[in-house]
Formats: sequence, C-alpha cells, structure tokens
Amino acid sequence: MHDIEPYYNWKDIYTSEEDKRSPFFHRTYSEFEYSNKIYNFYIHPQWDEFGSSTLFMKILFADYENRFAVIELIGEWNDALSNDIMILKREVIDVFIENGINRFILIGENVLNFHASDDCYYEEWYEDISEEGGWIAAVNFREHVYEEMHRVHLEHFIYMGEKFSEINWRIVKPQFLPELIEGILLKRLG
Repeated sequence: MHDIEPYYNWKDIYTSEEDKRSPFFHRTYSEFEYSNKIYNFYIHPQWDEFGSSTLFMKILFADYENRFAVIELIGEWNDALSNDIMILKREVIDVFIENGINRFILIGENVLNFHASDDCYYEEWYEDISEEGGWIAAVNFREHVYEEMHRVHLEHFIYMGEKFSEINWRIVKPQFLPELIEGILLKRLG
C-alpha cells in the first residue's frame, strides 16, 4: 500500500496545502517518512489524515467559483466502528460547504471495504447541498463497496453504480468532471 500515491497530475493547477479555504492549508508532506498506517500497512505520505484511523484522502481539486471538489480516498471506510462519515463530514465536507462547494466527486478506487452504520450524516450532507442543486457522486468504487452502500440505501444521497464505475476520470481535465457527472445524471433521468 505504501506505493499507492494519490493522483498527482493536477498538482500544477491545484494543491490543497496551498488553498487557504482547504482543511489541509499549510500542511507539509514528506516524500520519505512514512508515518500513517491502515492497520499494519504504511501508506504513502502524500495521503491526508483527517481523523479516521482507516480512511485517508487527498483533495485533488477544488473550484470555488464552479462549486465542486474532487476527493480521492484510500483505505477502509468504516462507519460501524469509527463513524468515518461523521469525521469526514465535520472535518472536511463542512469546511467546503461553508466555502460554497456543493458538488462532491469522491474517487473510490482505493477504498477496500465499506462498513455501514446509519445514514444520518449522509442525509445531513445531502440536505446541506441539494437545495442549491448540489450532489455527491461516488466514482470508481469497487463493486463490493457499491453493494455494501446499496444495502443501506446510500443511493438516496449519493449517486453511484454502474455508470459511475466506468468513468475514466484521469483523462478529463478536472474542470470538466462535473459536466461529465451531470451528463450521466441527465441520461439516468431521461
């Protein structure tokens, strides 16, 4: 796991540590000192710790004018034991919502497992952003993770599923990702 780096091809146009509105503003990173672990496995030092012991993230892009953020995740999303959604919502998402972000793209290729609890924080997140046309999209999560999310009906709050698991987001410039997601949403409604 220590070889899996967050996506870095957009670093020339955005870095969360230089974004004054980011929860990770002024954070410093080491390329050589591995300190964060998911269970007994070290992870690359570029991943951001936000309070969860098993889930880490990287804000790949935030555009306040167009009101969206792209967040890549790694690890185990565990709401049952450590209430990861509460921590994510309070420590990261609320900061972005306060700064006008209402569309969230969660990249989940490196989320290995999902353990559900209740859906209160997902519902709160959805309610915080939906009145202004906001949404949450879970992109490229593993099939078994989507299945676990469906078991607790998170599709009521997060767009997910087959069309969202086929997005080759790395070939798209970040400013066009919301249009890509909204195109999928329009096809679903049509």
